Amino acid sequence: MTHFRPDPSLDALIRRLNDAARSSVEPDPTADEASPGEEGVAAPEIDARSDWTLPPEDTEARDRLHGLLARCREIDSTDLTLVAGAPPMARVDGDLTPLETDRLAASETTAMCAALVPRERRATVSTSGAVDFSLTLAGLGRFRCNVHRERATWSAAIRLFPRELPELEELNLPEGLGRFAEAHHGLVLVTGPTGSGKSTTLAAILKRTLARRRVHVITIEDPVEYEHPHGGSVVEHIEIGRDAPTFVKALRAALRQDPDVLLVGEMRDRESISIAITAAETGHLVLSTLHTGDAPQTINRILDSYPAGQIEAVRTQLSVSLAGIVSQRLLPRKDGAGRVPAVELVFASDAIRNLVRRGKIEQIRTQITLEQNAGMISLDQSLADLVRRGLVDLGEARSRARAPNELESLLRENRTGSSVT
Repeated sequence: MTHFRPDPSLDALIRRLNDAARSSVEPDPTADEASPGEEGVAAPEIDARSDWTLPPEDTEARDRLHGLLARCREIDSTDLTLVAGAPPMARVDGDLTPLETDRLAASETTAMCAALVPRERRATVSTSGAVDFSLTLAGLGRFRCNVHRERATWSAAIRLFPRELPELEELNLPEGLGRFAEAHHGLVLVTGPTGSGKSTTLAAILKRTLARRRVHVITIEDPVEYEHPHGGSVVEHIEIGRDAPTFVKALRAALRQDPDVLLVGEMRDRESISIAITAAETGHLVLSTLHTGDAPQTINRILDSYPAGQIEAVRTQLSVSLAGIVSQRLLPRKDGAGRVPAVELVFASDAIRNLVRRGKIEQIRTQITLEQNAGMISLDQSLADLVRRGLVDLGEARSRARAPNELESLLRENRTGSSVT
């Protein structure tokens, strides 16, 4: 019988490799400690979770935080960012501006974050190092907040919502969006980049729905942003993490709660997309958002979330359930007085449904132009209209155009008396 004899040189090699691996991850006890974030020097390996418990709320820090939020209201800021090493920064018309000249110390951001996070959310912070929530402060309004760890300390990003629920007319949105508020079933998607006003547009559509119909509305959000009063309807606000564990479970439960309208803050995965499409197909009005640039991208994003073998069936289902797509982005006004939305508006006409069903997604852009008399608006048509009305600079519009040559053509048509939109 032959016995296996280990090679001594192989054993020695393995020991050297193990020693090298240990030395690459174990800190050198003779090395000097480096401060977190010091350029060119790795931060020491520590168990950060031991520091993820916020200190007790401090009254002075709370008052300072409220003062910063009040200042944001005064200057019509949409966001407040608190990061150690930088001054408190407000976003006004898309640009950051400091609210104070002094930079925040880590102790200051920690104290203000501790004053911001509700007691019931502190457990989430201590286990994950970050938390999303919304809250209403007396005299200041409603806010969406994210508190998170950054360079071994605390930071916050705070979104300010308008004090009053918005009207479609106040948002400079096409009147055609009001058609979605009248719909009794179908999937309505509002799309665009972060900070483009998607949630505000959804809130305005829902507000009009509630003003004109008596319906049972269920909103599912993370966190809840706009709070709608019941009025003659019933409105339930379900917050992920507080009232339900996930979007999928909340959606499944909502379909058993006799809703007329479902507002889903964001369709995040294939399962939530599938449930939303099914709900729209079976007689519910479903309002939701996606981070896409236009209608073709939106359709493709939905289809790409499915395996190849299911795409044909999903195209058919989507062609039946889709009610329309609103794609928007915010542009600075020419007069410097805020921002104005450029909007692509697509209704699910027979031709649009047919293109979706057949997979001719890229032809949707051409079809939008062909059906502008039915109320559809392409992005370039919207941009041309903003330039014509003197709201947006031509250079700004050109930089955002889907097809700059098409934008120029639309403007030339307008100068000869043709309508842009």
